[in-house]
Amino acid sequence: MSKQPKTAENSQMAGSDTLDRSNSNAKLEQLERFREDATGEALTTNTGTRIADNQNSLRGGERGPTLMEDFIMREKITHFDHERIPERVVHARGAAAHGYFEVTEPASDLTCAAFLGEAGKRTPVFVRFSTVQGPRGSADTVRDVRGFAVKFYTEEGNFDLVGNNMPVFFIQDAIKFPDFVHAVKPEPHNEIPTGASAHDTFWDFVSLTPESAHMVLWTMSDRAIPIAYRSMQGFGVHSFRLVNGEGQSKLVKFHWRPKAGVCSLVWDEAQKLAGKDPDFHRRGLWEDIERGLYPEWELGLQVMDEEDALSFGFDLLDPTKLVPEELVPVRVVGRMVLNRNPDNFFAETEQAAFHVGHVVPGIDFSNDPLLQGRLFSYTDTQLLRLGGPNFNEIPINRPLCPFHNNQRDAPHRQQINRGRASYEPNSIDGNWPRETPPAPSGGGYSSYPEPLQGHKVRVRSASFADHFSQATLFWRSMSEAEQQHIVDAYSFELSKVERLYIRERQVKEILAHIDPLLALRVAENLGIDLDSTSTSPMEGKLQDSPALSQMNLLPSDIRGRRVAILLTPGCKADEVGSLKKMLEAAGAVAKLLAPSAAALKDSDGQPMQPDGSFASEPSITVDAVFVPGGEYVLKTLQDDGVAKHYLLEAYKHLKPVALSGDAAQLAAMLGLEEDDGMLCGDSFDPLYMRFETALKQHRIWAREMRAKSIPA
Repeated sequence: MSKQPKTAENSQMAGSDTLDRSNSNAKLEQLERFREDATGEALTTNTGTRIADNQNSLRGGERGPTLMEDFIMREKITHFDHERIPERVVHARGAAAHGYFEVTEPASDLTCAAFLGEAGKRTPVFVRFSTVQGPRGSADTVRDVRGFAVKFYTEEGNFDLVGNNMPVFFIQDAIKFPDFVHAVKPEPHNEIPTGASAHDTFWDFVSLTPESAHMVLWTMSDRAIPIAYRSMQGFGVHSFRLVNGEGQSKLVKFHWRPKAGVCSLVWDEAQKLAGKDPDFHRRGLWEDIERGLYPEWELGLQVMDEEDALSFGFDLLDPTKLVPEELVPVRVVGRMVLNRNPDNFFAETEQAAFHVGHVVPGIDFSNDPLLQGRLFSYTDTQLLRLGGPNFNEIPINRPLCPFHNNQRDAPHRQQINRGRASYEPNSIDGNWPRETPPAPSGGGYSSYPEPLQGHKVRVRSASFADHFSQATLFWRSMSEAEQQHIVDAYSFELSKVERLYIRERQVKEILAHIDPLLALRVAENLGIDLDSTSTSPMEGKLQDSPALSQMNLLPSDIRGRRVAILLTPGCKADEVGSLKKMLEAAGAVAKLLAPSAAALKDSDGQPMQPDGSFASEPSITVDAVFVPGGEYVLKTLQDDGVAKHYLLEAYKHLKPVALSGDAAQLAAMLGLEEDDGMLCGDSFDPLYMRFETALKQHRIWAREMRAKSIPA
């Protein structure tokens, strides 16, 4: 795999060779002076003194005590002692990448934000994905919400779109956020469980907080166990405000649509991956970019008139509600491509400071009470985590456009300010830096002049009172397989709750109000007696929303899919070569695996070097399995327990499995029934075509009930 060279010109510009840099050199110099490549350089202290001996401390005699004057050792140890910063309270475990955002349809009619105003315009971005609950050391594949945060380095300043892979949230008001996080975090008496919500305190809180019902349902769905970052949708969650050049305002919800489709793991697979490859998601993102299989998303806008804020049967300011796409279509305005991995995890991914309050002219806030609280919380968090108010001077957080103000000093100050006046107005420095007239004429940020009235009160708006209709809509929009997965998830999670009354409360007082059948199915699995109950009819409301089901969000190709090709001695060289060529031409990743990592001879007597072994690359790390024909394929695999488990497990996880030639006999031996994805054939070309068709389906859901009997 070749890696794009990192030069001073392309490093912050997301590695895009086609990005217009005509006006960017001066901006980039601000950032590039913080980057370094130590190759060929002398080892020095942090103040530049060259080090002659980095192997031994300065001692008083060969076997004597270390001397306090050893400034080299003290500097090195002191820096090491302070290398770690406090991890994020939430979203601690993450992975990130650089890329660019490109406008495909200008939105200048909606906003005066320059980065959305011109077709073909590209803006560098830095994107961080994360789990919410677990610490940095937890696994990628736990059942959890995923953060989806995008930093746009625009010419007017940084804009951070800080969202999740689900369009709603657990609570309506930010004052409840500490309560929610305390409840979902590991229990305080024993710090268990790590990175999981299947415990008493979480279910106690949500069963007593009906506003969480909609989001909990999303979290119990397949959305909470995505197959890869590239296959996640992203949402801004809140209603934001767009303001155009004439000062006209619209409410907007932001959507990221993955080109790779929306796909998830199955639960057994997610659990096994947490043990066998806890870095599964971050590894996948890194390897995709290194291979040139750049993840890509469309940016879409749902635009609403403010006078319609209450016309949908819910309040657009309520973050526990989504706007069905059947009511307000998503207008696609651009695409985002991630095409460069970070140079250093700590300096970039870990020190990245996202803030929902980082906006540019043309983007403003709504009165969503959760959003309003986030505007305070993010600054407060960065002050502690990154050591003071200069966190925006850390290279990954610095804007590419010039920035000037009268803020001075404090820990970790990097900018060296000139001039004597650090106040405004002043006459000493010509009253610079000065204010800028508001956009669009001058480009200065000006808040939308929203009229306000009312008394100071601590109340929840009556328009926020319906907690179940959208949860019912989500449930009714799921396919049969997705509904079964939700039932299984609730049953698993609640079975881990020790207090039986919490289980009953969640089923009887929350699930029963979402859908009686959902409550009944979960109650049966938990041994709970459920009184007859029914939901209120959704008269005048949308009955289902096909856009909510992942089954309707699959890609039209197999780009990025990982296929295991199981090699055996004497495997047909022409089949292996053709299969690898066809898969790679379609943008898929072919992994040649064998009983061991040692080379074996193919049917032409030529050595064939595998990429790994059956054990080192288990079936849970790939999307499909293909076994080429060969003289010894049957003899080799039928006596290999690891290989048989490989096929059984792939079948159990509903993945496409193709057996060519003599390998087809393995299906009967293992008790695998042929279906749309369990494929056997003697002729390679027709078999491959069926295999690729099955791979586009992601999983063979019709197999699910039958696969439960497989012992893998």
